[in-house]
Amino acid sequence: MSDAQAEVEKLGSGSSEDSGSQRAEIFDRQTGWRGYYYHPVTQVSILGLVCFMCPGMFNALSGLGGGGQVNTTDQANSSASVYSTFAFFGFFSGSVNNVLGPRRTLMLGTWGYSLYIAAFLAVNIHPGAGAFVVTAGAILGICAAFLWTAQGSLMMSYPTEAQKGMFISIFWAIFNLGGVVGSAVAFGNNFKSTSNSVSNGTYVGFLILTLIGVLLPLIMADPDKMIRTDGTRVNLVRHPSWKTEFFSLFVALKTDPWVILLFPMFIASNYFYTWQFNDYNGAIFNIRARGLNNFMYWTSQIFGSILIGYFVLDQKRVRRRVRAFYGWALVFFMVFVVHVWAYFYQKTYTRAQEAATGAYKIDILDKTYAAHVWLMIFYGLLDSMWQTYAYWLMGAMSNDPAKLAVFTGFYKSLQSAGAAGVWAADGAKVPYMNIFLSTWCLTVAGMIFAAPMVYLRVTDHTEIEDEALMQIAGVERIEPPVVATAEKA
Repeated sequence: MSDAQAEVEKLGSGSSEDSGSQRAEIFDRQTGWRGYYYHPVTQVSILGLVCFMCPGMFNALSGLGGGGQVNTTDQANSSASVYSTFAFFGFFSGSVNNVLGPRRTLMLGTWGYSLYIAAFLAVNIHPGAGAFVVTAGAILGICAAFLWTAQGSLMMSYPTEAQKGMFISIFWAIFNLGGVVGSAVAFGNNFKSTSNSVSNGTYVGFLILTLIGVLLPLIMADPDKMIRTDGTRVNLVRHPSWKTEFFSLFVALKTDPWVILLFPMFIASNYFYTWQFNDYNGAIFNIRARGLNNFMYWTSQIFGSILIGYFVLDQKRVRRRVRAFYGWALVFFMVFVVHVWAYFYQKTYTRAQEAATGAYKIDILDKTYAAHVWLMIFYGLLDSMWQTYAYWLMGAMSNDPAKLAVFTGFYKSLQSAGAAGVWAADGAKVPYMNIFLSTWCLTVAGMIFAAPMVYLRVTDHTEIEDEALMQIAGVERIEPPVVATAEKA
């Protein structure tokens, strides 16, 4: 028996969870430097660095409130255009990913972030260039749909079932370091600023980092050559036509209709950013306090993803089905903690009051600052737990990269549709309290609708039948021959 087979037997004896392919052929993993390079953890880490450089800088900029500008209207309208195009193209991006392949799709998605950062640099130099920011946002929405679908497909297909929470945590920690580093740069560059907007140097630094991110997909391994840690090869799919790929969207819903119960959770997953960033951080703090809040927010996300991913969702001593309920209860509890807390702050100010000339902005030296920044920290914890749990639920439904790409496309499309609506509302000057209450209600509804899906769909082990999307859709699938070792037999 090969070493890889022995590893699988060892894993199988301690847990019923592996890649879901006990009956598949077992391959020997490469050794030496190739073994490190082709290791799933290495590739997910590089994937995290891509998102560190591109979406990470986008998050750092957005988290400052108004994209670091005094007037948040251009950024709100740009964000609405980002998520509008994201919502449309995200619905089909899973099929694009399956045809082009994850690496090409990932690279195609990165360059929109550089354009977006450049647009804010332009409007900082020429204040009348707001239309450029909105246009760049629309282009970024298309690119982001491709990037995040490729990311989700890779991140959820490389680990074994028992490792999915850990891999999501690794990715989320590296990705959010982008927001941490970007926020630290913004905080340092604008520590003594009195203009209440960020400097040109901040935008230039962000732009350079996003351009590095454009090149990183070139050093990633071909997914077709990847072997999981249990010796099973990542599933390979041959795609005969675009028609078949688009048909797979409907096949996914037909074969796995329970995913519909996750749609409210998907819609809520970016909806809460508007109130956090523009209507709280951007509304009542000065620029250096906004920078520090942003730094604390993204730092807390690292700990939140590790907490729920490693310590809750990947606890091997507990069955996967039980872990699913533990994760649901933790996220549901956090929803109420942060929103009850935030409600008492939101009652103290309105949009009209904060827009008034000379309105006081909270500074990091104020006595009230500490309590306010702790709310940002807890919002960061909630966000990372929400996103990690959503990805983990999708990963628990299948190990098929093609099916996971479709699920991720649904996720990012609906996520963006919700975000587009709330950013448009913010751009239209809807009262802060209205946006806050709608955020609270939507997050509660997302968890309530997800509960029956968790109860009815999440099992202790993913069955082979759950990985048959492409076969049902009529796509020729490359399956390794089925073997049975003496021990398994």
